[in-house]
Amino acid sequence: MFFVLFLGAGILFLGHVMKAPWQARFIMLGLLYVAVLAVQVALPDGHALREATGGSPGLWLVVGGVTTLILAYRALLMQVQVRADAAEAARAPLVRHDTFGEDELERYARHITLPEIGGAGQTRLKHARVLVIGAGGLGAPVLLYLGAAGVGQLGVIDDDEVDLSNLQRQIIHTDARQRMPKVFSAEMAVKERNPFVDFRPYKRRLTADIAEALFEDYDLIVDGSDNFETRRLVNAAAVATRTPLLAGTISAWEGQVTLYDPANGAPCMECLFPDLPAPDRAQTCSESGVIGALPGVIGSILALEAVKEITRAGEGLRGRLLLYDGLTAETRLIKVERRADCPICRNV
Repeated sequence: MFFVLFLGAGILFLGHVMKAPWQARFIMLGLLYVAVLAVQVALPDGHALREATGGSPGLWLVVGGVTTLILAYRALLMQVQVRADAAEAARAPLVRHDTFGEDELERYARHITLPEIGGAGQTRLKHARVLVIGAGGLGAPVLLYLGAAGVGQLGVIDDDEVDLSNLQRQIIHTDARQRMPKVFSAEMAVKERNPFVDFRPYKRRLTADIAEALFEDYDLIVDGSDNFETRRLVNAAAVATRTPLLAGTISAWEGQVTLYDPANGAPCMECLFPDLPAPDRAQTCSESGVIGALPGVIGSILALEAVKEITRAGEGLRGRLLLYDGLTAETRLIKVERRADCPICRNV
């Protein structure tokens, strides 16, 4: 048995040296366990290899059972914690302060110096309530920059967990936070950067039955979702609650950004895209691939446009669609208008 424990320790040490993710290390330990159990079952009593690995399958079955119970208990505790944190985030009141402390004044000095923002604009950021849909490629830079900018209440809804394949582009997450719910990984990153933000993580999938009630609590929605069905749901709820919606999409090397706001004369998403796209035109990043820096480009534009919308600085993308091609380094602006027959926003 000591021989097996030595092998297990070796796997953990080698994984540490190679900086392998914990998931990979656990998989290797699981394979070692299966191999040892197979030796105990397949080889006859008294065999040297069987004796070196414990001498009896019963011992290893007990070890496996206890380990399974521990892991199941840990997973249950994590689920309970996730639900408790989400409930607490939903209940937590937003404390508003009209004045800035010395730390905040120093933190936001470069904003306050800008004549287009100044103290009045920074105060609007402090009082703003922004909900981000998705804590993935687009949500990552949006959350980081809006948190750093001093948005007073910053919410994010996502039911996914951090995966190794995310880390190529989702810069808000880290290798050490694999398998953590993305909303709580994002909360850690934003709070490390700016403790003055009231961050509200919602670890659940956005559905039609909760969307409107959730949107009512926010002044601006930023959509960073990665599928057409969710975008249509977000658009319908934003129109119903008359909430401005900044939307970004990316695929491979290309991205686009616009501000949907029928209540103020701009079109909604249904005006621009009334028909479902063909399957080859609506692929997610996992299906089509995406260059790692592209979400940073488009997500940063989303964050910039959100700051402009909140502070009333400059000219935003209300009624305009920005198209970006990273492969050719070309950017285009297209004027977009509402459709009188749009089934979603015609009565707004």
